[in-house]
Amino acid sequence: MSYEQILTETRGPVRWLTLHRPEKLNAWTRQMANELASAIDEANEDPAIGTIVVTGSGRAFCAGADIEQAFGSRLEGQSEDPGRTRNWVAQVRSSKPLIAAINGVAVGVGITQVLPFDLLVAAEEAKVGMFFVRMGLVPELGSSHYLVQRVGFSLASEMCLSGHLYKATELVGTGFFNAVVPAEQLEEETQRRAEEIANNPEPALRMVKELLSVNGVETDLAEVQRRELEMLHRAYETTEHREAVAAFRERRAPDFRKARA
Repeated sequence: MSYEQILTETRGPVRWLTLHRPEKLNAWTRQMANELASAIDEANEDPAIGTIVVTGSGRAFCAGADIEQAFGSRLEGQSEDPGRTRNWVAQVRSSKPLIAAINGVAVGVGITQVLPFDLLVAAEEAKVGMFFVRMGLVPELGSSHYLVQRVGFSLASEMCLSGHLYKATELVGTGFFNAVVPAEQLEEETQRRAEEIANNPEPALRMVKELLSVNGVETDLAEVQRRELEMLHRAYETTEHREAVAAFRERRAPDFRKARA
């Protein structure tokens, strides 16, 4: 499928998706959101792909919503609400592992759309901001949940209530990013992490994501363990688990994709 506002590239077992409106700092539009969602669907259906990376073209990752297309059209009675395009959070959490390679500024929906991702890797020059309050708005796409999960209530409150623009280096050690690296190392480091994840069996990766999604805020430990046990029994039945055991016994590296074929 061809796209107008994103680029796609396959690097080994990793599908790279690049937001591509550099003249607009990759500002979010409904078309971009739909194209990105479709490209993720395509990657999920491709058995050769293990991990999906999203990054930005040019000097920005995503400078929030396109003001004219999003806010202007809404004031004229047309909805451009990113959450109404489709259930983005549900898609992200049920997808193959997703990594954001944040190469530049990421504010508003530019950052909230990736907060539910599995890993966030940023260039040292990147900047992020929860700008909604500055527009008289509130966070969306589950970000009032995922931001607290990542950095805790105190910092999440400051980020959302101030609308401050943070340098990536300011957020090192907060849990916001998995890594912050020099810009020239961003793609290499992201690819390395993506391949490490992609080498693991897809059914187990999906199950782990589901468990983290539902158990991460569960206070009933009996329910947590019930879900884990149910998922464990499902995992026992997969060809990938059998391949892992066979590879261990035969003292060789497992070939999970061959086992699934």
